Parts: sequence; structure tokens; C-alpha cells
Amino acid sequence: MNAPVIADPAPGETAPDRADGAGPLVLALPKGRILAECGGFLARAGVHPAADYEDEDSRRLRFPTDDPGLDVVRVRPFDVATFVAFGAAALGICGADVLMEFDYPEIYAPLDLAIGRCRIAVAAPVAALAGGAELVHPARLSRVRVATKYPNVTARHFAARGIQAEIVHLNGAMELAPGLGLAPLIVDLVQTGSTLKANGLAEIEVIADVTSRLIVNRLALKTQPELIGAWIARFRAALHTPGAAR
Repeated sequence: MNAPVIADPAPGETAPDRADGAGPLVLALPKGRILAECGGFLARAGVHPAADYEDEDSRRLRFPTDDPGLDVVRVRPFDVATFVAFGAAALGICGADVLMEFDYPEIYAPLDLAIGRCRIAVAAPVAALAGGAELVHPARLSRVRVATKYPNVTARHFAARGIQAEIVHLNGAMELAPGLGLAPLIVDLVQTGSTLKANGLAEIEVIADVTSRLIVNRLALKTQPELIGAWIARFRAALHTPGAAR
């Protein structure tokens, strides 16, 4: 991969904490299903956070590791990119879906970690598909209402097909939207499809396959190239150790 082109910092912009006397670097990790996979990857990189970082009941959100130069924080998956983009964390592990949605120019994503595999998909009610309803066949539409937590990804996807998408922005429970008349289509993150099936929905189109990426604050990389570069190299090496995802 080519080296990133990194812009000069804006006036007043500051880099994240350093490990050279100003405190350890911070690595932002996503809560939820990906956290366990992150733990395995970190272990292969020789990084072991405090034992309670995987405990969803722990009230702590910042955890030391056995490397004095690195702490980890546990945040909502959608917030990982924001923490890194704004310099609260120098590094993060983030789904490609979040990067597609926010498209922060302050973020560089040097490594595909090949964990957290899933996809962003369009789904519709099985009954409507079986009945040939126009509103669930995007190729026949010029306008459609879609419920999703990915308004930007969704709008771009349908616009590329010449369809104007009216977005109903939800933060969860998208599967309820068609049955309650909120929207005939949803765009959501799908792993096995079991939740869709349990709610009478079926995938009709995959927008993008998703894996988790190592992300870096560009200003941190510019101002601390040796330190941040060493962490990138360390995580890259972990991808090639036994047990690494492929």
C-alpha cells in the first residue's frame, strides 16, 4: 500500500497523547461482538489489556495494557472512527462500514485485519418479495423510503442507481421498520442473516463486504512517524502469526 499523503495540521490542531512523557498512546476498540476478536488479534501482537476490558459490566472505559506505551478505550463501534479522527485516540480498530459512513479525511486505514466479517445489505419483507411488490424491487423504482443507521452509505448506493432514497435514520431495530409501515426497505449490517429471517426479511442486495481495519490519526502519524509506524508494523506482523484471520 502506498504511504498516505498527510496534510499539514490545521491551526490549533493537536496530536493525540504520546508515549514519550505525555502519557501512553490510546487505541480505541469497539464494544460488542468484535471485541473478543480484537482480543485475539491484540494477543498475537503481544498486547494484553487489563482483564476486565472484555467485561461488558465493567464501568471502566479506559484500560491499561502490559505495554506502558499503550492504553485501550472501549467505545461504541460507530464512535471509534470519531475518537481517532478528532485525536482522542491515535489508533483504533474499526469496521469498514463505519469508515464508509463517515469518510473522515483525518483517518488513515493501513491494515485490513480480516476480523469481524459481515456485510452491508439491503433487505425487504419475504412476503412482499414473493408478491412482486414494486416497492421492494429497487431496479423498478425512482424513489424509495429506507430505514437504516447508514444514511450516507444508503443515499450514495441508491443515487448511483438513479434512485432517490428517503432516509429514515434509526440507531437499531431496523428489522421492525417494514412490518410497522415505517419503510419498505432496510439497509443494515448482516452477519449470518438469522435476525433478518426471524423477522420475515430477506437480503436482496449486498452493498459492501465488511471487515475490521486498523485506523490511525493522520496527524499522529505525521508528528510521531517512528512511534506510530512501529505500532503499525507490530500489528502487521500479528496478521502473519499462527491463528491470524485470513
